[in-house]
Order: sequence, then C-alpha cells, then structure tokens
Amino acid sequence: MGRPVVHWELMSKDPPRVAAFYEKIFGWKIQHMPEMNYRLVETGGTGGINGGILRPEREEPWPGNMTLYIDVDDLAAYRQRILAEGGKIHVEEQEVPGMGSFSLFTHPEGRMMGLWKIKK
Repeated sequence: MGRPVVHWELMSKDPPRVAAFYEKIFGWKIQHMPEMNYRLVETGGTGGINGGILRPEREEPWPGNMTLYIDVDDLAAYRQRILAEGGKIHVEEQEVPGMGSFSLFTHPEGRMMGLWKIKK
C-alpha cells in the first residue's frame, strides 16, 4: 500500500485573484471560508486531488514552492486560456516519450505549474 498525495495548498499574496484564475481556466469549484482564511478547492473528476489556497498569517518567505501537473485534453487551448488570464507560458509543449506531453506556465504571482496530456 502506497502513500498517495491527498491534498495540496498554494500560498498566495492575493488568494481571491489566484482563485479566480484557476476557476476561469479549469472550472474548479472554490469555496471561500473566511473564518479559516482559506479557500477550499474541488478540482472535480475521478481520482483528482483537491486542495486549498491561502495567505499565511506569518511573514514571508513561505517555504514549499511546488509544481502540480494538471490533466488537460488540449495543451494548446489551455495555453491560450492561461495567457488570456494573465499567466505566462515557459514551455510551449514537450513530449515525454511513451507517456504524454506537457507545458509549463506561471500564474499571475509567478508560481510554476504544469499542464499534462496523457498519450493515447
């Protein structure tokens, strides 16, 4: 039995802006929980990993930069959506032989994230 990833968190200087970015691009459901200073994220689908977006109460630096890869069906279409919402593309598309392809982008605060398209 393994130890799967079951949750993720993005630490943000502007949680409403970052939450809106992901809602618009991926259709994630994000519930603001002001009593906890937290935004609970439901990514949807089967086998997906949910998470949260927050502004930590403590001063920066906030350790734990991470890259998450988000499963998509059309890398080019999602790159266009990312650019339209203020993100930046760093890797247009790169193949991982026998597995699929990916693109790398940063959201408006500069956190690196990935798009993943499985090989069919």
